[in-house]
Amino acid sequence: MYIYMHYYYFFFAAGSHCTLELIISLLGGASSNMSGPWAQIHPTDPAESLIGSNQSSVVEFVLLGFSHVPRLKLVLFVLFLGMFLITILGNGLIVLLSLVDTALHTPMYFFLRNLALVEICFSLDIVPRMLESLVAGRGISLSGCALQLFLLLSCVTSECFLLTVMAYDRYVAICHPLHYGVLMSQQLCHLLAGACWVAGIPVSLLFTIWLFRFPFCGPRGVRHFLCDVAPLLRLVCADTSVFEAYIRVATVLVLMVPFSLITVSYGRVLAAVVRMPSATGRHKALSTCASHFLVVALFYGTACVIHLQPKSTYSPESKQVVSLSYTLVTPMLNPIIYSLRNKEVKAALWRILGRKKGSV
Repeated sequence: MYIYMHYYYFFFAAGSHCTLELIISLLGGASSNMSGPWAQIHPTDPAESLIGSNQSSVVEFVLLGFSHVPRLKLVLFVLFLGMFLITILGNGLIVLLSLVDTALHTPMYFFLRNLALVEICFSLDIVPRMLESLVAGRGISLSGCALQLFLLLSCVTSECFLLTVMAYDRYVAICHPLHYGVLMSQQLCHLLAGACWVAGIPVSLLFTIWLFRFPFCGPRGVRHFLCDVAPLLRLVCADTSVFEAYIRVATVLVLMVPFSLITVSYGRVLAAVVRMPSATGRHKALSTCASHFLVVALFYGTACVIHLQPKSTYSPESKQVVSLSYTLVTPMLNPIIYSLRNKEVKAALWRILGRKKGSV
């Protein structure tokens, strides 16, 4: 019934591989072939060609995350590895339960499963490389850094849209319960989920290619544990004001517009809850919305600090701490906040365990 999401996940992974090939070809393309808006961004004069030749010598970056605390690297490795395993197991359990147990075949858990898949992709994109840099300190290739940035921006965008769709789902369930089955049909759910997965790809691809066509000069060290926009901009030896202006506009649209829709949805939910005559109904509705809004506040708060100000006054070390919130903490807490404390999920888990014991 829900096999479509496997196709979404497959196409997302396959598209990422194709995107890597496209980025490599574009990074290696001659600047003389550029025209239109690309020519305005990168004029092909002799000085620009000389700067571009300096970029060709940069074949890899070195992630310098947590290099300022060398004595804590082993402790951080064990801590981050534990959080990573909890993230994968927790979100993987949500995906498994929502697929196997028929009682969880509802729009709410359908979107939770998609959110869990996004968190898994997000963690697999960032954490293994971060763990490797803690123990080995190896470099990351130009194409590998571009791919990591592309997947990072795509997953963040998909999560923004998924959180918005989940808020709308709760709005329909609480404010229009009699029409919930019609308004949140299976076809619409698949359409919304598919749109959330692919919506961030064009914008993420555009800004990734744009950023990596800038000339990089000076040290190869990226003062972060991942390839993000802000630390990479510090290595660019060109005027990035136009890029920063465009990415700030895109960030406002991707982050703040969905957040505004979430706020409107929960404002109407709160108004409907206040009018409920039953105290039990009010408590149940608020408990469901409170969990979601907690993760929304945590995710949007940290994401806005990181992405709304590509070159802010925050030190790189301070931004690393903030980045940990939405790269490690939020993906780990999402299964706990959303589902693992949910009675329906617990009941589904016990049913599956009881079924296995009975079969033995």
